Amino acid sequence: MNFGLSEEQSMIVDTVRSFVEQEIYPYEAEVEKANRVPPELAESIRSKTLELGFYACNFPESVGGAGLSHLDFALVERELGRGSMALTHYFGRPQNILMACQGDQVERYLLPAVRGEKMDALAMTEPGAGSDVRSMSCSARRQGGDWVLDGSKHFISGAEHADFVIVFVATGEDDTPRGPKKRITTFLVDRGTPGFEIRPGYHSVSHHGYPNSVLEFNDCRLSDEQVLGDVDGGFEVMNEWLYATRITVAAMSVGRARRCFDLGLAYAAERKQFGQTIGRFQGVGFQLADMVTEIDAADWLTLAAAWRLDQGLPASREIASAKLYASEMLGRVTDATLQVFGGAGLMDDLPIERFWRDARVERIWDGTSEIQRHIISRELLRPLGS
Repeated sequence: MNFGLSEEQSMIVDTVRSFVEQEIYPYEAEVEKANRVPPELAESIRSKTLELGFYACNFPESVGGAGLSHLDFALVERELGRGSMALTHYFGRPQNILMACQGDQVERYLLPAVRGEKMDALAMTEPGAGSDVRSMSCSARRQGGDWVLDGSKHFISGAEHADFVIVFVATGEDDTPRGPKKRITTFLVDRGTPGFEIRPGYHSVSHHGYPNSVLEFNDCRLSDEQVLGDVDGGFEVMNEWLYATRITVAAMSVGRARRCFDLGLAYAAERKQFGQTIGRFQGVGFQLADMVTEIDAADWLTLAAAWRLDQGLPASREIASAKLYASEMLGRVTDATLQVFGGAGLMDDLPIERFWRDARVERIWDGTSEIQRHIISRELLRPLGS
């Protein structure tokens, strides 16, 4: 592994960071207070990303994407992590599970998503099914040649403006030695489909302006053409195309931690108490040393996991380790930075309290820290027959 960035990778980092600083930072306070992104601002970010050639950069060139490698894309997400998620969402990274589209689905869903003409949302979580996906109760049954969906999903990000959702539902059940095991199928559901309603979700202290929604399916009829992948093959589609999404959380956590740390470092070098800058006091200086060490460690852990994917190497443990460590590191760094700022850090005149609040959810979504530890321990024990 080459630890240095290529000229092209350095250009990616510089370009995306400049975009975030110029097109995202100036509007963060406004979005934070209003808890919404004005439609004209969302469209401006989307249009400028398209002009920049970075929209759907996580898709191959064969379908109109930028064709970035996993490592290159991790660098993009790391820089986007510096900015408000409510705004960087419109930078445009459709779910790459859409690469499973076949036949008419390519023209109906995949290509419009890559071109920025349609936006998608991914729906798995339910009130009674979070980490335990197989416990989902939202289901689809055969009726008159169609599929009929019933049930609900919640905590769904991006659904409020999605043109269609990628939804995972139960389509049967198998008896196994460990008890009933649900079969899962993935469907593509258009906004406005009869029996499908998107309504506002819950207020969250993390990521203002990036709301969650509740999806309701009530006798919602779909055709076979809206099955993504194979019937009962939802887990196969998930494992193939959503395998690396945890790298995104890790990379964005690194970027956000780096921005937070930079603010804390500058403050520690300026703020004076007892006749000297507070950074010269061991209690603060050592915190800075610990923070940057953890950020660097999370950064390399994340990039190494992405590199393994590009090399075709097994990376399940490494991806889980990156997501676990980077998300928990972000919590420690934002908390320590707030401590450096003291009372000022809790005031909304500064973005520190926002970083602190936003950091909390990273240890929960895309697989909790406990799930990541389970994956890591399983990968360690399986070769030993345990």
